[in-house]
Amino acid sequence: MSLTVKLVLTPLLVAQALRTRARLPRLPEAAGSRQGVVGEGPPLRLLIAGDSSAAGVGVARQHDALAGRLARELARRCDATVHWRLVARTGLSTAQTLELLRGELDGQRPCFDVAVVATGVNDVIGQVPSQRAVAQREALANWLRNAVGVAHVVFLPLPPVHRFPGLPQPLRWIAGEDARRHDEALSRWVRTRCDVSRPDVPLPLVPDAMAADGFHPGAPVYRACAEAVARHVASRVWPAGAAHADHPDPEGDPR
Repeated sequence: MSLTVKLVLTPLLVAQALRTRARLPRLPEAAGSRQGVVGEGPPLRLLIAGDSSAAGVGVARQHDALAGRLARELARRCDATVHWRLVARTGLSTAQTLELLRGELDGQRPCFDVAVVATGVNDVIGQVPSQRAVAQREALANWLRNAVGVAHVVFLPLPPVHRFPGLPQPLRWIAGEDARRHDEALSRWVRTRCDVSRPDVPLPLVPDAMAADGFHPGAPVYRACAEAVARHVASRVWPAGAAHADHPDPEGDPR
């Protein structure tokens, strides 16, 4: 996409963004516990972090959101007891997600094996350059490894924003192009490290699968995302993690 085209369209895009923000319903984060234990077998300590899609906006209960569905899928696919915790808030960028994690987890001495991070759309909305967003993801991954013992961080891909039914054209097209550029930068970066990954997550973004605002996931999207991430972790991440898991006191983590 030409920068000239984007600059020419800027007044229209700003007006559309303001109208869209005023028009779309403000949906709450999913209710319910943000930590739990599910399954039977060796312990797998799971952290889910990020923005509104991690917090479950678009469904009523955490049971039907990303965290609840992912914990159950991982327990089944990995034959593990999944000790899970969710740290997420609507509207967070990648940098703000790291700030939230530091505020929530510093001083608690929690320990996790795998982290699943859902961020990126708010980087696009906030016009964060893609390379800066990658640097912020790297800082997040490094902190998770060094501060809370995460062996592997799974970064969810940017969703296909160009298919969000709640956004008008040309705002949808422009935001979608920005999201694609961010996702390409993320894909290049994860190939440079062995402790981070980006799974393929096909999403059914038809209007009936989305939330009422046409912007956030609905239950079918959360289900598809959880199944894809669980397949990825079970096949590519957890076999290595299980072989090296040596964290004591599984009943105490995460707190």
